[in-house]
Amino acid sequence: MSEAPRKPRRTKVGRVTSNKMDKTVVVAVEMVTRHRLYGRTVRRTRHFKAHDADNRCVVGDTVVIAESRPISRDKHWAVQEILRRGVGAPVEIVEVSA
Repeated sequence: MSEAPRKPRRTKVGRVTSNKMDKTVVVAVEMVTRHRLYGRTVRRTRHFKAHDADNRCVVGDTVVIAESRPISRDKHWAVQEILRRGVGAPVEIVEVSA
């Protein structure tokens, strides 16, 4: 009995915008398309929640996400690899008076 050929998993490249959840990151994927009527180049951004099992991603990282089985209600993607490290989340300095 032979196996059915597997459908290739879709992948997308995007930038991590949030890592505040446990084992989950929000990845912004930017798509450049042409406007149907006016022909102008338009940037569209979609946000995907992706599974990051080891919590390795930080804000600003460029990552490859791959489609996976549904992990939660709105998490259907998983981080496949980190292409480039970002600078990290900005740190806010607050003075505390004694």
